[in-house]
Amino acid sequence: MKNKKLMWLISLVLVLSVFLAACGSKDEDADTSKDTNKDEDKGTTEETAGDEEQVLNLIEVAEIPSVDSSIAEDAVGFNVLNNVMEGLYRLDQESLPVPAMADGEPEISEDGLTYTFKIRDAQWSNGTPVTANDFVYAWQRAVDPETGSPYGPYLMEGMVKNATEIGDGKAELADLGITAKDDKTLVVELVRPVPYFLSLMSFGTFYPLNEEFVTSQGDKYASSSDTMIYNGPFALSDWDGTGGWKYVKNDKYWDKDTVKLSAINVDVVKETSTGVKLYDQGDKDRVVLSAEYAMQYAGDPEVTNELETSVFYFKYNQERLGEATPLANVDIRKAVSKAFNKAELTEAVLANGSIPADFLVPEDFTYDADGKDFREYSETFLEYNVEEAQKHWEKGLAALGTDTVELELLGGDSENAKKQQEWFKSELERNLPGLTVNLKEVPFAVRLELDETGDYDIQSAGWGPDFQDPISFMELFTTNSPQNKMNYSNPELDALIESTKIELAKDPVARWEAFAKAEKILLEEDAAVGPTYQRGRMALMKPYVKGLATHPFGGDYSYKWTYIEGK
Repeated sequence: MKNKKLMWLISLVLVLSVFLAACGSKDEDADTSKDTNKDEDKGTTEETAGDEEQVLNLIEVAEIPSVDSSIAEDAVGFNVLNNVMEGLYRLDQESLPVPAMADGEPEISEDGLTYTFKIRDAQWSNGTPVTANDFVYAWQRAVDPETGSPYGPYLMEGMVKNATEIGDGKAELADLGITAKDDKTLVVELVRPVPYFLSLMSFGTFYPLNEEFVTSQGDKYASSSDTMIYNGPFALSDWDGTGGWKYVKNDKYWDKDTVKLSAINVDVVKETSTGVKLYDQGDKDRVVLSAEYAMQYAGDPEVTNELETSVFYFKYNQERLGEATPLANVDIRKAVSKAFNKAELTEAVLANGSIPADFLVPEDFTYDADGKDFREYSETFLEYNVEEAQKHWEKGLAALGTDTVELELLGGDSENAKKQQEWFKSELERNLPGLTVNLKEVPFAVRLELDETGDYDIQSAGWGPDFQDPISFMELFTTNSPQNKMNYSNPELDALIESTKIELAKDPVARWEAFAKAEKILLEEDAAVGPTYQRGRMALMKPYVKGLATHPFGGDYSYKWTYIEGK
């Protein structure tokens, strides 16, 4: 694992205070595609016998829901974008933000409200220069209410000049505080000093887009690899909007000499058994292990272990399609949250290094200036306790005037997800008499659609942070958060989170104490969500795979520095 304490200290110097909570939904789990010929229009490279060994073969357990940087809102999409696109900054091998499309550090005005960036000499994969105008267009598109971006308004309102007014219909897109002084000079105007602003510039929503190309594609933009152009280390190929895909080295990338891989083949394989078989046959170079395989391969020298910063939980929808659900009752929510054995879940069902989560903000994620984990500032909540769960259950049933409740559990359709969901059903029905749990197991993209419309009772969901700060998790469930589609609202929680951005921003201790208080409200008092586990990751990876960069926030992987040696 990375030295996160060192990362925190360096990040503290860089940003001085809070990182804003941009988001990356997680599936419960986290491939051999067709070969392609050289694509002259995309600036990609055909594989040759001389560099054939520089091909990586990977597995994903979910399809790409969207690879449009204005629309993407999930881990798979952001991971793809992280490798085919590039913003003003990107995370390096140590997960620190460094200039990318920005040609060095920006000039910052004395009042901290104006940033002037120089854009480096770079090209899109079709040979068109990357200019300051590409950032202007992308940001305007993301903040435009008609685009329906999950995070454009969310990230920019209250930060970029006139973003709030545009959302309220009181200003035009051209009024957004981002202008191209010329092709190489980008000026960003803020409404208040934002010490963490540069760290946001590695996030996918802020990537550039070439207006001429995007508008020429119309509604087809980003619907396939042929309807996109790229400015990152790789270009997407062989993707028709479904199934697997391929990355090919982007010869137009400004730092192409650093990129050693000529291609990466990605197949969507939802069954771990199939993935392990492909790995053992030498067809795949890496596979994430589910429980039985994690135990089987625990001592294998090719196993890698990591405690991720992704936390999984039940989202309790209190109103489904206009009708109150039983989960509108706080005792029903508390009963469900306490009625399953998290230690058994992590040790026997997952068996991959995951740990029980009696919290929302994960362990080994954020540290103060003295190296103290945020978890030491807060408590544990909603721990497994069948006796307490049944007391809440009886109280909730009495309030509802019934002795039976039927709830739908929405989850994934991968092998790992199905196993977890069947276990949840068994535990909950055994410990809460009168409860019937109906499983709805769907592809990740479908789950996101059902989440968007609020068409579920309980959803097995997860979150991986995009910035190294508690707010990455705690802001998820404020009233206006795009991730809060549970009909949950608590003004006290909203006020606490808002205070961490403004009056407490320069008081680290008071700020973290406010987060701890907010976490207690969310979990202990309201049981708005029910934490299940913090994910561990055990994977088999061939020893000849070198330089794979993993990130505790943002896109999970960077392949820019990956190479094959000793195969």
